[in-house]
Amino acid sequence: MSDTRTIQFRVVMGKNDERVDGPDDADTVATIAKADAGMDPTVAFMRGKLKITGPTGPLFDALSSGRAAEVIARLLAS
Repeated sequence: MSDTRTIQFRVVMGKNDERVDGPDDADTVATIAKADAGMDPTVAFMRGKLKITGPTGPLFDALSSGRAAEVIARLLAS
């Protein structure tokens, strides 16, 4: 069975400045500061640097597939 829950990623660049990927009505929102966005997202999550709201399933799926690292890197570079 495929998980149909959605995830939105946010990289906080500074005060009132976030780069966002994903739907506004996402079930899970993952947020990381620019200073921490260069580390492996799995390590960032375990260290409390990658914060989430909502269910963890979509985040774990994104971490295991490598999608989280790709999206965060793209947001950091844009």
